[in-house]
Amino acid sequence: MNTLLYAGTLGGGAQQGNPIMSLLPFLAIILVMYLLMIRPQAKKQKEKQQMLKELKPGDEILTIGGMYGKIEGVREKEGILVLKIAKDVKVHITRSAVAEKLVDKSVVK
Repeated sequence: MNTLLYAGTLGGGAQQGNPIMSLLPFLAIILVMYLLMIRPQAKKQKEKQQMLKELKPGDEILTIGGMYGKIEGVREKEGILVLKIAKDVKVHITRSAVAEKLVDKSVVK
């Protein structure tokens, strides 16, 4: 009975595949995910960090809370922007609260 069980392994059994070839589909999936998801997101994050760093008085912005305003002052040490949202109304926000810098759109007079 034991000879029947081992008979399949003694003969010229199936060939073993190359382990690198079996990993190739997984590596391809990881590469595609990197190119389509991770790399564009990192580029977008880098562009936003650059925009936040370059904010200066006079720039018009939109906050993540949906408020439009014009930067009146910058307190670099604390990372705070003084934002004018109406004629005599100013608020303090952090740099990270800026969603985007408005270009060619005059919002606050």
